[in-house]
Amino acid sequence: MANFDLSTFERDVDHLIQVCRKLREENSSLRTRQDSLVAERAELIEKTELARSRVEAMIARLKSMEEGR
Repeated sequence: MANFDLSTFERDVDHLIQVCRKLREENSSLRTRQDSLVAERAELIEKTELARSRVEAMIARLKSMEEGR
């Protein structure tokens, strides 16, 4: 009986070790993905700000052209 319990315990520990490894790998992958998404978001924010600035400059030029008429 004690032998069986030890075998079950060993199997459960091995399973927990496998789950722990899998979760570590998944966590690492998710952190890498998060870093990538944060960088992409920063790039998109920068592009949006640049586009907003250009549009505002075009609107200002159009208004000044209209006022010059």
